[in-house]
Parts: sequence; structure tokens; C-alpha cells
Amino acid sequence: MAKFLALMILLCFWGSFVSGQKPGLEAPYRIHTLFSVECQNYFDWQTVGFMHSFKKAQQPGPVTRLLSCTKEEKKNYKGMDLAPTLEVPSMSRHPKTGDWYPAINKPAGIVHWLKHSKDAQNVDWVVILDADMILRGPIIPWQLGAEKGRAVAAYYGYLVGCDNILAKLHTKHPELCDKVGGLLAMHIDDLRVLAPLWLSKTEEVREDRAHWATNITGDIYGQGWISEMYGYSFGAAEAGLRHKINDDLMIYPGYTPRPGVEPILLHYGLAFNVGNWSFSKLDHHEDGIVYDCGRLFPEPPYPREVKSMESDPNKRRELFLSIECINTMNEGLLLEHSRRGCPKPKWSKYLSFLKSKTFTELTQPKLLTPRRIQTELAEGKEIDESTRPYPKIHTLFSTECTPYFDWHTVGLMHSFHLSGQPGNITRLLSCTDEDLKQYKGHDLAPTHYVPSMSRHPLTGDWYPAINKPAAVVHWLNHVNIDAEYIVILDADMILRGPITPWEFKAARGRPVSTPYEYLIGCDNELAELHTRHPEACDKVGGVIIMHIDDLREFALLWLLKTEEVRADKAHYATNITGDIFQSGWISEMYGYSFGAAELKLRHLISSEILIYPGYVPEPGAKYRVFHYGLEFKVGNWSFDKAKWRDVDVVNICWAKFPDPPDPSTIEQTDEKLLQRDLLSIECAKTLNEALRLHHKRRNCPDPTALSNPKLNTTKDVTNSRKFGRFVGNDDIKSNPVPRNHSQESSLPKVKDGLFSTLRFWIILLWVFSGLGFMLVMLVVFSGYKGKGSLKGKSNKNRRRSYTGFLKINGRDRQTRKSEVSL
Repeated sequence: MAKFLALMILLCFWGSFVSGQKPGLEAPYRIHTLFSVECQNYFDWQTVGFMHSFKKAQQPGPVTRLLSCTKEEKKNYKGMDLAPTLEVPSMSRHPKTGDWYPAINKPAGIVHWLKHSKDAQNVDWVVILDADMILRGPIIPWQLGAEKGRAVAAYYGYLVGCDNILAKLHTKHPELCDKVGGLLAMHIDDLRVLAPLWLSKTEEVREDRAHWATNITGDIYGQGWISEMYGYSFGAAEAGLRHKINDDLMIYPGYTPRPGVEPILLHYGLAFNVGNWSFSKLDHHEDGIVYDCGRLFPEPPYPREVKSMESDPNKRRELFLSIECINTMNEGLLLEHSRRGCPKPKWSKYLSFLKSKTFTELTQPKLLTPRRIQTELAEGKEIDESTRPYPKIHTLFSTECTPYFDWHTVGLMHSFHLSGQPGNITRLLSCTDEDLKQYKGHDLAPTHYVPSMSRHPLTGDWYPAINKPAAVVHWLNHVNIDAEYIVILDADMILRGPITPWEFKAARGRPVSTPYEYLIGCDNELAELHTRHPEACDKVGGVIIMHIDDLREFALLWLLKTEEVRADKAHYATNITGDIFQSGWISEMYGYSFGAAELKLRHLISSEILIYPGYVPEPGAKYRVFHYGLEFKVGNWSFDKAKWRDVDVVNICWAKFPDPPDPSTIEQTDEKLLQRDLLSIECAKTLNEALRLHHKRRNCPDPTALSNPKLNTTKDVTNSRKFGRFVGNDDIKSNPVPRNHSQESSLPKVKDGLFSTLRFWIILLWVFSGLGFMLVMLVVFSGYKGKGSLKGKSNKNRRRSYTGFLKINGRDRQTRKSEVSL
């Protein structure tokens, strides 16, 4: 019995250890929803509607109501139990200026939550909504395209101050001001940077009474009432936080949805009507309907009545959304009254409808629009071309575990967020096990970890550039990819604008790339040696836009041809390859061209996508990418990436590259040369701005209190490659601690964390240990009874058994030590 109990306790402990550790692997992406209210009846009925729809929509993760109350308001407040709540000091009356502006409680409440709530330490993604909203479906940030450094938001087109003097007065980066609000979904790290700026910019705009006019702010009342909205947009601009703006997720009841679009959020901030019935939240400002048993908002028309009101299908959908909004609120009130112990209401036709199967089916959680459109297409329904979504894009770039590639990554990721590039991005990080032990840059980008092939596992050849095709092959074989087109970049690039297949006419069987004319091996014996179709060899590289089906067929050939060309040392000569170092360094580029030629995969070649800083631009070209693979100069200033190969500008606070000249100081009479220099300056400034924001996110101390870091840039790389190191790609989410090379940052399922906490299992262990101890003692003491006459013999037996036990334990300990040493 005692052995059995000991075994059970050991198993419980082992189970607690495993279970306590596993959640961190399965569900690192946790969502928390926030909304802000005050201690008023007005916000209480909104809270009831919000919380009821939150549950109906099956929104994952916890929710917190940020409740801003004064001490006097709290004395008589009855609604503390309406939602999970964090009490927040009220700033409705500003403590310093005395200004009455309740809307400031929203950013103030979020700052308070970040500082004082334990939940803020246990979350990855935050969804911020308003109380006067009804959820129709789950809001999953990564499904909406949110990324670290790139929030998702609804469009607020009336924030005209982003385009005029208001933005210039209140942010150093007016060009980054996004007209957004309502629905906000962002990474917790971005929120930590943004929230204090959101609050301070709200105060700043609120105090700027000289610019409250409607023609400047878009506020129809001209009273600065939307200062908090501008506080958000200006704060985000200051933080360098850009947004993926989605105008289809949220709709005001009374507005007509676009054909084929299914909004997942209703914002009843404005009055709306259906026939002779109408609703305005302002009519219920002092309404204590939550605490008035049996009373609901006036019932709207029934669905069958709505059908007879409007023949246009889309306008009819508008009416259905309006009645769904109020019906959901009334259903929530009914349940709240029941919870409060109100008597069961008398039967009525309306109450019967709210409990009917019809209403339940009408208010089932809604999915995102693209899935719905795909379903209708599968069923053969006709879809308006204006609503057909563009193909999904995923961007890749390849790097290694070195400071050199880390600052490349910081620059590329910063420019990616500014560029408006659609879709997600993945860094393909090629590292050895030893590199990973020391590596600090796991959080720099969404990352897929790849075994390093810098030292070839079979030949021993040192050739890091092979990691690019090897990483793409690994990514294709280890990731569930839902994108239709893949954009492949190098790490030493800066994005200036989106690179999309629809703009550059990429298609299945017809990728798009940029010209690399120095690949002269396409025209000589090199191509004849390494491909059966030398006539199909395209001199391309740098930027690649390719259909996923083509990439799946082509990637392995890219890798194999790279190995083949690299092994062909007899043809390294410059007159054959174009490689000025004659070291086979551009074998990977030929691997790409020869691999594509094997499949007769011909390219549309565009010279307007990429430019090297220092090159003279073509007139009128709107280049989307800087490729700073070569040294470039402006006057006496110059930049060469190779000189920064061993300098850690990412982990040294406020480290940066030498500032380029001020554009106003350039003296160029030739317009082409002036444009060349301006582009060079833009590239360098973007890199330094990326580093500045990176250091700011890392919470580096105030730079004015520090001396400038001294960086050693004297090390020149003698064997640097003319066109830079080839880097490739980046995926959905970064793994904080990689456990093996094939680990992928895939999006896990959101799970209930109740049984996933170590605390629960520790408590369970204590309980089992206590019970086990009591039972063992019971067995021991009962064993003493009736054994007095056999005491001597018994003692000898005990000594033998204990001695055996100790020997076994000794062998067991010895075995464990030997296992550890392995």
C-alpha cells in the first residue's frame, strides 16, 4: 500500500511538472479584451449589452472593464458585478488643469491597467473596444493581420487633422498619422510604448483650443470632443506604430454594408432607425434600465416585417443589422434581470422571438469576410468583383544569428511596417545550436528557425549564402502556408512601398523579379553546363514575387543548383560568372536562375522595383526597394554595410550609423544627381530611425543623460561580397526560445488556462502528499500492533530490507548521475 501511494505521489508530481510547463509551448498567444466606462447608468446598460455579445461571439481570452469613478460616485454605484472590473482613478476632471473631459479616461485607464494589473503581465495581444459596441464574431488579432509593430484598426475618415496643421503641430511624424479608431488590436509590447503617448497627446490636443475648429479637427461640435481620438493617432505616429486599416470589420447600425462584407462589430454611436422605429443611445443617458426588472428597450420590427420594407438586398441587410443590434442588447438585459433575481417576465410575442431558434440562428458568431466569400465562390454564387479579395501575400527574408544581420532585420522590419506591404512577414533564421545559445535577437521579427548550412554538412564547404534556398525549402516543408503569393527579399533592403503581384502582374507560371545584368553566366558555357534549357536562363534576383505552387516545385532545384555551381570551381573566373572576387560567392544567384530555367519558369523583369543607393534613378520611377548592398556616398559622407559587420548597433542603447547630410545642404546642379543623393539620404535616415525606435522599444534610458556610444567600425571585411550577403525571409510569429531548428512560430489555438497553471498542480500535489502521508502513517502504526513477540526478528528483517533499499537507491542515484553526464 505504501509503495503504491509513493508511486502515485511521484506520478502526480511528474504530471504537475509536465502540465505546468506545457502551456507555455502550446498557447503563448493570449488575447485580452479591454473597454472603458464610468460609474453611470448610461455605461451600465452598455456594459450589459457588450458583455452579452462578448459571450455570444465566443471571443477568446478574458475581458476587463476599466471603471473610472470618483470616490463620491462609487459610494452609490450598483454595477460592480456587471463585468470583470479594474477600478481606475477618474480623470474626467483633470487633476492639474481642471478641464472636464471624460473621454480621457480611456487612455488613462489603459495606462493604469498596464501598471497595476497582473493580467497585463500575462498577455500577448490586446483588443481595445468601446462600451457602445456589439460583437458579432471573434476578433482574433493575427487572423486580422496584426503583427508586432503593426496594429489593426477600423477607419475613421473624419479625422481630417491627420492631413493638416493639427498633425504638424502635435507629432514629429505627421506622415505616419493614421485615421483610425473604434476597433484596435495590437501586440502588448506596442501598447506599452503607445499608451503613455496616447494619454499625453490627448492632453496636448485637448489644451490646443486654438485648433478645435471643425475645418481643422472634423469635430462637428468644434469643442475638442474627439481629442482622445487624435491623441491615439498622434501617439501612434510618435511611436512609429502603423496600422492595417480595415473598413469592413466595424459598421454603424443604419449604414449599408458593402456587398459580400459581413461586419463582426456593431458600433451604435449614432442614431438609427428601421421604418418608424428608431434608437439613439443619447435618449437613454440617465436610464437605469439595468436595475428596472422586466423593462427592455422598445422592440424593433420583426425580421419578416423588415423583408417587406425593402426590396434591395443590401439595404435590407442594413435593416437586419440594426434590429440585430437592439435585439442582442435586449436579450442581454433579460439575462441580467434574471441573474439579479427579478421575477420571470410575462409572456409576450417579442420575448418568445428572443428565445426562438430563428433568433439564435440569426445571431450565430460571424466569420471574417474572406472566408465567407470563398464559401460562396465554392457554391458557385456570383460575387461582385469589387468585393473579391486580392490574393494573400507572405514576405520572406533570410538571416543568420549575427549582429550584422540583426541591424539589417531592424531596418527591414521598420520599413515593412511603414511601406503598407500586405500580409505577414517571416524571418528565416539559420543558426547553429551554439549560435542559438548566445543569440539575443529572437524578438526582432516573426521568425522560423532553420538548421544552418553555412558549413555544408556533406562537403564541409563554407558558404553562408546557401542558407537562403535551404531556408526556403525548410519553411515550405514545415509551415502551413495560406498565402497564394510569396515575396522574397534580402535582409539588406529597405521597403519604400508595397510589392504586390497584382500591380506587377505576377501569375502562376510567371514570377516577377528585378534585373541582375552581371549574371553573364546565363549567356555562356556556365548555363550550358548547369541547365538543360540555357535559353530560359533569366538574369534576375534581389526581389522575387512567385506563386506558392511555383515555389514549391522550384525551391529544391534552387538549392541543388546552388550546390552544383558552388562545386564547379573550374568555372569561378570573372569572365565566366561576373564575380569580381572569383570565389564562387554568387553561386546561389546562379542556383536560382538555373533552377528556374530547368522548369522553364520565365520572369517578368521590372527595373522599377529596386534601386541601389548611389545609383542614378530613372526619371519618374517610383522604386519600392532600396538594396544597400554596395557602398554609397553623398559628398564626404559614405555608408558601406561591410564596415558594420562586427558592430552590435542593435544591443547598444542609442547606437546608430553616422547621420547623412541634411538634404537642404546638398549642392547639385544636375537634377539626376540630386535625386540620387536624396535617395541615398532617405535610405540612411530610414536605417537610423529604425534603430532609434528599436532602442525606444527596448526601454533604453534617456539618451540626453548618456554619452554617445563609441563604436568600433575600423574592422573592414576584406572578403566582402560586392552585392552583399543574401538573406531571405520571415513568417508569422517569433518563438521566444527556440527548442530545435525546425520549430515554427505557428499560431496556436487559444485555450482556457485554468488547468495550465503550475499553481494548480502544486496545490494538487500538496493535497495528494498530505493524504499519502496520513495513509502511510496509518499503515506503519497499524503494523506495530501484535508484533511485540517478534520484535527481535522483525528488527533484523527491517535492517536487511532497509539495507537493500539503500543499495538500490545508491545504484539508482549512480544511474541518474551517469544519465546527466550524457
